[in-house]
Parts: sequence; C-alpha cells; structure tokens
Amino acid sequence: MKILAISDVESRYLWDDFSKEKLKEIDLILSCGDLSPLYLSFLATFFQGPVLYVHGNHDAVYQSSPPYGCICVEDQIYEHKGIRILGLGGSMRYKEGPHQYTEAQMNFRIRKLWYQLHRHQGFDILLTHAPALGLNDEENLPHRGFGGFLKLMDRYSPAYFVHGHIHMNYGYRIPRECRYQDTTVINAYERTVFEIPDPI
Repeated sequence: MKILAISDVESRYLWDDFSKEKLKEIDLILSCGDLSPLYLSFLATFFQGPVLYVHGNHDAVYQSSPPYGCICVEDQIYEHKGIRILGLGGSMRYKEGPHQYTEAQMNFRIRKLWYQLHRHQGFDILLTHAPALGLNDEENLPHRGFGGFLKLMDRYSPAYFVHGHIHMNYGYRIPRECRYQDTTVINAYERTVFEIPDPI
C-alpha cells in the first residue's frame, strides 16, 4: 500500500501544480495536521481513497469548517484494507487553545483506547501531530514530544509512526525518517510518500 503523508505546509506540488496523475498510485492519504481544510477538501475531491486526519495545534478553524470528504481519526483506530491506523492529534499544551494537551492529558487519552487496542490487537500506523519525547523533537515546550507515544511503540511495535509539527526547515539535522526499535518514524512535513506491505 502506497501512502501519502502530509503536514504543516500546503504543498505547491499537490495544490498549485496539481494533476490527477500525482495521486494515481496513492492508496491512502494521511494528514498530520496544521493544514488548511480547503487543501484537504481539494485533495479529497480528486482522490479515490480515504483522506484521514488528526488535528494540529493550529487547527481551531476545523471546528467551524472541517475538511469536506475527509475522515477525522482522533482517538480511534481506523482500519483500511487491513491496515490499522491509530490517530492522536494535538501538541504539548503551551498556551490556551484547542488541540493542546499536557503529558497527563495525552496519557489519559491513550488509556481510554485500551478496548480498541485490545479489539484490533494493536495497530500498524501511529498517526499524530506532535513527535515523541526525545525523538527528533525540541526542548522548548511548544515543540516537545509526548512520552506516551514512546510507550505505545514500546508495547505495540507499530510498523510506522507518522507525525508532523517539527518543520524540516527548523534545522539541517532534522531527519525525514529514522528508526525507534521496530518502528519507522516519519516526519510528514509538507509531503512524503511511503509504502507499507499489505497484511498477510
């Protein structure tokens, strides 16, 4: 399965210079947040598969103008052709506003997922906005990652952890991809494509 992951910055390649051919081989689109709902709606209009999203810390506009034709997967496991995607959006709380959480609040969200995790026997992709603590995040509170994401990967060993929030133009040492134990970690800033084997 070929997956397009997007986050934080609307891609000129996909919006201004769009052609249907660019999505021809894509099976699934994952949005990690902080993108215009008009952009997501635009992609959903021309894409045959599902467009799944979680919220970024700048997505308050989604409350009044959610992206048309897209599926919010916050706090749930969404299954597409046997691939299980767990959605946990938002960033570390650093000011008043929606889609921001303390570490304790994020851990509470994760604990509430116990039944879904049991029923689906884990998950294949962890889809978030924020990174994990100490894994290509930053020391400042707005860009600090969540320790709870590390615990999820430790326990369930998903194939992929896809996040945004850490813009790759913040510094030359920010990788597009790295590994955490058995999990491939992908920074979806702007756009990237990856493949996951179909379930056996």
